Amino acid sequence: MKIKSTLDRIPGGMMVVPLLLAAIINTVAPDLLRIGNFTQALFVDGAGTLIALFLVCAGAQINLRNVGVSLGKGATLLGVKWAVGAAVGLLAYMFAGDNGLFLGLAPIAIIAAMTNSNGGLYMALVGQYGKEDDKAAYSILALNDGPFLTMVALSIFGAMGFVDGLFSLTSFISVLLPIVIGMVLGNLDLDMRDFLAKGSDMLIPFFAFALGMGINFNAIIEGGLGGVALGIMTVFFTGTAAYLVFKALKWNPIVGVAEGSTAGNAVATPAAIAAANASFAGVAGLATVQVAASVVTTAILLPIYVAFLVKRLEKKGKMTKEGEYVG
Repeated sequence: MKIKSTLDRIPGGMMVVPLLLAAIINTVAPDLLRIGNFTQALFVDGAGTLIALFLVCAGAQINLRNVGVSLGKGATLLGVKWAVGAAVGLLAYMFAGDNGLFLGLAPIAIIAAMTNSNGGLYMALVGQYGKEDDKAAYSILALNDGPFLTMVALSIFGAMGFVDGLFSLTSFISVLLPIVIGMVLGNLDLDMRDFLAKGSDMLIPFFAFALGMGINFNAIIEGGLGGVALGIMTVFFTGTAAYLVFKALKWNPIVGVAEGSTAGNAVATPAAIAAANASFAGVAGLATVQVAASVVTTAILLPIYVAFLVKRLEKKGKMTKEGEYVG
């Protein structure tokens, strides 16, 4: 049975197929793999550990002389993602109805979903189509985890002030440290760099499956069409914007579009903001389910969109069949 060759024929197959398979299992039989010990540790609870190991392997491939490129790419992705999400959120606030909603969407849900990205999904896509400095850019992208950047947008709009405790330096360092450890090992010893290089590709289907075990398709039903629309907007607005910016900068545009998702932790953002400012309490519940629907929608739609763009680049001769950008 040619499992690997079959997955290789599917754009992003090493990530997409395990993720969707796990999401189906988690929706239909959520307790099937939650049986404790090694099975649950690997297939359900292992995403964080596996991604951390992936970051060590990726960090080892970074030459210290090129570290500025990683920082530049990360800052660009972070800036584009936030700017697009904040701009769409501002328009939603300006044209919201008397009920505080814009076309059925809570503006706070728009900002929360569109400014916060799924780091695991980014790493899986970039692991297949990007280079080591693209993976290392994730160290900067960790800044959009949680409600901090949503707060920044709302503060700029004059809706509320900054609130202490919504950005954790410790959390940021905890994301950065595995990359730094790998980078130190790889630059001190080239044999370690070669040894760790073998780990990156192998880890992708495993942490993709674990990520899928955190997805429940019922969230799409609960969030309604508004939540699905929010997910579609997140993919096409933030992902396409980053794609075009990266293309203009002569970087791999697939890395840009890989940021067009909503992270699972964004689901908690509306409640966190409502706790800081009671004026948002009335829409916090609706915003929460809409963001949850966006999480699931982007996890499904983004890999498909990436596959479409990869095929376009291949036809134009700007990407090889092996996924290397030559534009």
